[in-house]
Amino acid sequence: MSLICNHFRQLASALLTACAVLASTGCQLMQNPGTAARPWMAPCDLQPHDFEPHDGAFVDSMVPRELDKVTPPMYRIEAPDVLTIDVQQNVSEATHGLQAGDLVSINVTGTFPEEPIAGEYLVELGGQIDLGFSYGLVSINRLTSDQATTVIERHLSTQLRQPVVSVSLRSVSGIQPIAGEHLVGPDGTVTLGQYGSVRVVGLTLDEARQEISRKLSSEFANPKVSVSVFAFNSKAIYVVTQGGGLGDELVRLPYTGNETVIDALSQINGTSYVSSSRMWVARPNRDRSNTTLLPIDWNAITQAADVTTNYQLLPGDRVFIAHNKLVAFDSAIAKFTSPLERILGFTLLGAGTTARLSGNVLENNLQGAGFVR
Repeated sequence: MSLICNHFRQLASALLTACAVLASTGCQLMQNPGTAARPWMAPCDLQPHDFEPHDGAFVDSMVPRELDKVTPPMYRIEAPDVLTIDVQQNVSEATHGLQAGDLVSINVTGTFPEEPIAGEYLVELGGQIDLGFSYGLVSINRLTSDQATTVIERHLSTQLRQPVVSVSLRSVSGIQPIAGEHLVGPDGTVTLGQYGSVRVVGLTLDEARQEISRKLSSEFANPKVSVSVFAFNSKAIYVVTQGGGLGDELVRLPYTGNETVIDALSQINGTSYVSSSRMWVARPNRDRSNTTLLPIDWNAITQAADVTTNYQLLPGDRVFIAHNKLVAFDSAIAKFTSPLERILGFTLLGAGTTARLSGNVLENNLQGAGFVR
């Protein structure tokens, strides 16, 4: 048992030493490898006064916020946005080739009185029209309305004297409606069914509408196209909640162009138990030597309705919420003590079991139970 106690004292001493080092160091300044002129401050040390007006990391007069919002630039489509596309599909009677399932209106003068030709007729399979028992079938497959008029007149001239024929298109079969939501694929195109696909990535809504109209102009006469964004899936903002040493939580929120810091946090139900009031916005920047960090005064935003740090968020912004130092310290201690508790638990259990199964204990138990040696 003395050996076990000595090991326990050594482990406890090592644990206390580690905790003392952790408590004394805290969050230290970290040197940004991209710049040697100004060290990059650790997130837990960021304060609003750390950003000077002349510093590239924070320009107070140029950052949009709650009461000074800006209008985002023209939206450009990216995958995997969802677009709502509606097309008015007008068929040109002058160029449309009649086919099975089309409905045409035919009127003929000079027919037999008891068997007139007037009304709507369906183009049957094979592209033929049945004009009645006396007149028979006429093939008009793939002919325009004008061409069909000439063919029918020629056919009826063999039975009638100077027939006058009028053919007009009433409805067209085989047209696939283009309406509803369309997903922008990984290749940047939207599929229009049997009419093919159109590349729309990087285009504005007006440019996409023109591209779709140009694509369908070979199928329809002056197609009317409307395009709108149903789901802004390609643009997002991120809320990162530090987990007190137990892993960070990341939430992706869709970007619609009007979100502020308080809007973003309201979508994750505010801060959690492990969170502190220290938070900031990290804005994407291609220049690694010029990190853009915007400190947030959460208490001022929520308790005093101060809009100074309630920034308007932009696509790709990261709202970082730092953890509470005491919670993080408690988690760090738990990581050290949990293995020790398991080891000591097994050790004490083994020592107690050994003591209970020793010879003297067994002898006393046997004598107390009435056994005679």
